[in-house]
Amino acid sequence: MNIVGIAACPAGLAHTPMAASALTKAGKKLGYNIKIEQQGVMGQVDKITAEEATAADLVIIASDQKLEGMDRFEGKKVYRVNINTCISSPEKTIEKLVSVAQGGN
Repeated sequence: MNIVGIAACPAGLAHTPMAASALTKAGKKLGYNIKIEQQGVMGQVDKITAEEATAADLVIIASDQKLEGMDRFEGKKVYRVNINTCISSPEKTIEKLVSVAQGGN
């Protein structure tokens, strides 16, 4: 399964990279192809390309901020999750979203 996502907090200095790192590590540990873009004061870091967005089976948005480039994910299963949840329980978050995306609960 291909998973992409965006992590963003108001400043983009602490929670953003923490969430991106936690989700990336958890996704790889669970056996998924995963890439998490960071958006904040540094701009877009590890930007998701149009090709990566097209290949995605699932999109995780770890933010409640207005994000750049959401049009890349048109027609995709996009799930918004609290950024703190992604930091504290990244594996559980990914497992739940994969289950929902595949038609589970």
